[in-house]
Amino acid sequence: MTDVKYPSGCRPLTEDLGTDELIRRLKTLAHALQAMGQDEKHVPDYIQLALMLVDEYFLQHSSRDVQLLVACCIADILRVFAPEAPYKDQDQIKAIFMFFIKQLNGLKDPKDASFKRYFYLLENLAFVKSFNMCFEIEDCQKIFCQLFAMMFRIINDDHSTKVKNFMIDIMSPLITEADNLTTPLLDLILINIVEPQKSANIHAYHLAEQLIQKTSYALEPVIKIFFNQVLILGKIDKNITVTAKMYDLIYELYQISPNLMCSVLPQLECKLKSTTEIERMKAVSLLARMFSEKDSQLSKKHTSLLRMLLGRFCDIAAAIRVKCVQSSMHFLLNHPHLRKEITDCLRARQHDSDETVRYEVVMAIVATAKREFNIVCESQDLLHIVRERTLDKKFKIRKEAMNGLAFIYKRVLCEPNDLSLDLKESVSWIKNKILHGYYMPGIEDRLLVERLLITCLVPYKLPSEERMKKLYLLLGTLDDNAMKAFMEIQKNQMKTRKTVSDWVKMHHTKELTQKMQNQLNVKQAIICKLLPDPIKAAEFIAKFSVNMRKDASLLRYMEIILKRDVSCKECADTMSLLLKKLGNPMAANLYYNTVKMLIERIASVMVDKESIGILISLVDQCMQRGKIVEEMGVPSEEAGERGLKFLCMLSYIFSAHFFTDETLGHMIALLSHEEDYAAPLILKALVHLGRYQPLCDINPTVLEALASICKDFALTGTVKQAKHAVRCIFVNVQTQMTGSAGADSINPATKTPIVHPIFNEIIESLRVTLSPQDPYQHTKICTLGHIAYHMPQAFLTPVKNMIARRVVKELLIQGVSESRDCDLPVGDWCSKEMLPADTLCKLDALKTMARWLIGLRSDEHAAQKTFRMLIAFINQRGDLLEQNRLCPAEKSWLRLSAACAMLKICEQKGVGDQYNAEQYFNLSQVMCDPVSEVRDIFAQKLHKGLGKGLPNKCLPLDFMGYYVLVGRETEKRQSEVIRNYVEMDVNKRREYIKTIATMSTDSKNDAQTAYLLPDFMLAFAIPVLAHDPAFTDYEDRVQLKQVEKCLRFILEPLMMKREAFSYSFYVNLIQMMKNHQDTTPNAEDNSYNLKMWAACDLALYIINSKIGDGSTSSNSFPVTIHLPEMYYKPLDKPDNNTKVYIPLDTYTLASGPISAASKLTSSTAVSAPVVKKINTSAASSANLTLRLVGDKRTTDHLPSNENSPTNAQDNAVTYDDGSIAEPPAKRTRGPLRAGRTVS
Repeated sequence: MTDVKYPSGCRPLTEDLGTDELIRRLKTLAHALQAMGQDEKHVPDYIQLALMLVDEYFLQHSSRDVQLLVACCIADILRVFAPEAPYKDQDQIKAIFMFFIKQLNGLKDPKDASFKRYFYLLENLAFVKSFNMCFEIEDCQKIFCQLFAMMFRIINDDHSTKVKNFMIDIMSPLITEADNLTTPLLDLILINIVEPQKSANIHAYHLAEQLIQKTSYALEPVIKIFFNQVLILGKIDKNITVTAKMYDLIYELYQISPNLMCSVLPQLECKLKSTTEIERMKAVSLLARMFSEKDSQLSKKHTSLLRMLLGRFCDIAAAIRVKCVQSSMHFLLNHPHLRKEITDCLRARQHDSDETVRYEVVMAIVATAKREFNIVCESQDLLHIVRERTLDKKFKIRKEAMNGLAFIYKRVLCEPNDLSLDLKESVSWIKNKILHGYYMPGIEDRLLVERLLITCLVPYKLPSEERMKKLYLLLGTLDDNAMKAFMEIQKNQMKTRKTVSDWVKMHHTKELTQKMQNQLNVKQAIICKLLPDPIKAAEFIAKFSVNMRKDASLLRYMEIILKRDVSCKECADTMSLLLKKLGNPMAANLYYNTVKMLIERIASVMVDKESIGILISLVDQCMQRGKIVEEMGVPSEEAGERGLKFLCMLSYIFSAHFFTDETLGHMIALLSHEEDYAAPLILKALVHLGRYQPLCDINPTVLEALASICKDFALTGTVKQAKHAVRCIFVNVQTQMTGSAGADSINPATKTPIVHPIFNEIIESLRVTLSPQDPYQHTKICTLGHIAYHMPQAFLTPVKNMIARRVVKELLIQGVSESRDCDLPVGDWCSKEMLPADTLCKLDALKTMARWLIGLRSDEHAAQKTFRMLIAFINQRGDLLEQNRLCPAEKSWLRLSAACAMLKICEQKGVGDQYNAEQYFNLSQVMCDPVSEVRDIFAQKLHKGLGKGLPNKCLPLDFMGYYVLVGRETEKRQSEVIRNYVEMDVNKRREYIKTIATMSTDSKNDAQTAYLLPDFMLAFAIPVLAHDPAFTDYEDRVQLKQVEKCLRFILEPLMMKREAFSYSFYVNLIQMMKNHQDTTPNAEDNSYNLKMWAACDLALYIINSKIGDGSTSSNSFPVTIHLPEMYYKPLDKPDNNTKVYIPLDTYTLASGPISAASKLTSSTAVSAPVVKKINTSAASSANLTLRLVGDKRTTDHLPSNENSPTNAQDNAVTYDDGSIAEPPAKRTRGPLRAGRTVS
């Protein structure tokens, strides 16, 4: 110790000193060394002092203050002795720097009292680059690893920039000046820039980031070798932690120093081509992220790598395709020059076989639109991709596509913006596409469209005036199909509100009896069918029902929402209050979501009284071609008419909102407009209002003003004006005080309609002025027909006289002069407007006769004479007098009108039953008319008559037999359309039978339900074929092939659903038909019987070829088969006709002759019925007996299907005791049919 020389003022350091004294002497020494410079001449004298300070006594002293002071002294000694340090022994040097590392740990707490000395130590070591001395020892990398690990570990938020910079200054020379940077040290640096360390210690990340940036030129070759070993050679050292995060590391290094990775990125091409999906996935994820990021220049620098990346959009692995598609949003947002390539890739993937890929395509485009709206709006290609996916087979994809389009429409056309008119026009198709979604078969699609309509197309939160303008814009620019969908939405929601309203009213009953509970269950079952997954919905609707009984506020909220005249704001606010009572709006809360879907279907938040007034004002301004037309963006030439059509539709759906003096007055004022379209639409709207509440009860003053206007329309207006004028006045005088709320519900046989005095004046004017010379003859014929329909008994004699003299004698059977002063249409068909005036009068005269008969209901003699005349028009091909002076188009229209008039009459019980079999067969030939337009329109009318108003307001099942002749149709499109008609009619009737079976087990319904069974149409189709003039020889193979085609046309839809098909029913029905013969007078030569029996054999052949021998069919239900006496009579010699009438070398009846066990005894009105067990799903819910009888329709009623599931909305059906009875046998004709009122 005595040889050690100390700086001036410093006292010796000995081991026997106490700690406090030692600290005081070390402080003095530290200050002296700190002040000492390198140029002092006494520096070499302190070598012994330097060696003494690295003695174990000082380095391992128990006092941390002693250690810190010693470290500062040693650091200063290294500074003053630099560049030649007094320490030469490698072990000694290693011990010194390990001691420094230990002391630098003290930097972790800047609030420590000794932090300044730790900071001085750090600064000193950094300034002198003291750690560079370690390069001289062999295991220097171990020291560096400990140093780097310590630095990354202690760095924290409390450290100043200076501390961090000094740390960098210490570490960076160890990288830049090293001859060989080891992988463990590299691992220590790089592991801090990847997860989870990156997030766990963000300060270590920033320290590593700065270090890499500062030493990038030195790290580049090392990193290149490192990645080459891992990526190319696959040499992975499990001890190197960062190798497990290789792709994350590449990304982070590129973010820190792009130039560092220039030589590494091309190595990823081999990973994109790897046969291992996991490797390709990692490479794709990395490169997609790097290439798509904002401001990334990789796409321009590495074009070949980009092409390979885009090629992965077609990778064989679906997960990789999904990843590529998910990255496309960032490409579209951040790289405009790549949008075309990305769009092409998305277009290719929109048809991907994997639904997740298709889903992500839609989500990528929609997400892009939500972030950068213009990118998608300006790219029609992207929009069309989303448009196509609205028809995807998966609902979740359709849903996102529809939501995305609706969002775009709302942003462009419903929110304030400065977008160009061209851009707005380019997305105008979206509203049509969304509403077209209502045609999808799933209930989920319809609910989605309903929600998008009020949230995006016409946002319900907009102020009333703005909302009506958006609604006007929407309806003013919809295409026909979208408009029909919109109207269907409103009608379905109205029916749903009616159904739910009836259900809610049941909850006022204090005592819940079993009968009431059953009625509630029926209503709830119907409501559940209006929601997705009815089985699950049933539980929550039942729970909601119980809660409404317990909580009066819930019931009150529902009543407010269902009020006919509720305002939009009140409805929306009440919905919010109601939903708050249902719990948290989470996806897991199925009860909440189910009730919410129901509430959304019944809520009326689009129009109210205030908005109706605004809308009528807008319509008026549009009809005057005001500035509002340009403001709303509706085509000026259509704005007025479309507005009135919309107003008319709203008057039917939301009638209660129209009953204000201002609104009614404004509507009457609109009648002053001279446009031809105006008056009919306004009058039709007033008819709707009258059916809800007649004007005579609400505002008699308005009614009187309306009556004088309507009188002028009825006598001197257009045909449409006359039609709606008569109906308008009639409906609005049927006071509800007399028990009638609407015209069409009045039954003249039981109730006498109120007749306004204006009709007496009209009838008197018609009696005096109606003649061929009258310029308003066409209008007056129409007026006469509608008065005869609505008030037949009030003007019985004058109407009958005018029909006989003015309509029939002076018009219909009046010849046509040789020289006609008018332009005649060319060809077999033309539009109705091109027909001559006298022919138009004849067409309306035929309609007038039909309306007159329907109004009379029971004048059988008049009906028979009318049928003879109508059939004459059909038989004479439209030229009743056979003068051959009518042009072909006129003849086509006349026979079509006669046929449609006959169909219309046949819908009405009584007069509709007066045709005979020959007239029935003659009428069927219109299905084979040589003019395709005639066939098309007649088929439409037939389908409409068969489907509307089941069971009481439709054509009888006889007429479904006409469909069999469509098998001869040569036009494929028309054949497909009518095939859809058949399927709809079959399904509608089966569904209705199932509904009846579910709702009632009353056996009195059995006979009345029989005529609905679509399977029995075969009993009418066979006679129609037998009397088809084209079927002349039952042995002619060519004709038999054509008959087979006809039978397949109707049998295939009947056999489409196996669960609804009964093989034994058809076998027995066919055998029964073979045990009968034709009833027509001209069937004496037996040819009709042979053709009929051959057709029966063909039907059995078709059924066997489709179903087999029926051995696997277990469907059975009790049924008594009676063939209609109008078309069938028993054989002269009763026998079981087992002969086969078709060539067996061409056709094979697999079942062979019907066995004795399955034979049916021929059954007519006088023979005892034989019962067979046959089953269809239509009666699976109840033990339903169907008796197919050949009697006439009775006056008994079955419930109408207007509110049944078959009309998309299900309302409960109630039965009155004793309402169904066996029909009296008058004259056998087809299945029996219940009576009904006329619409």
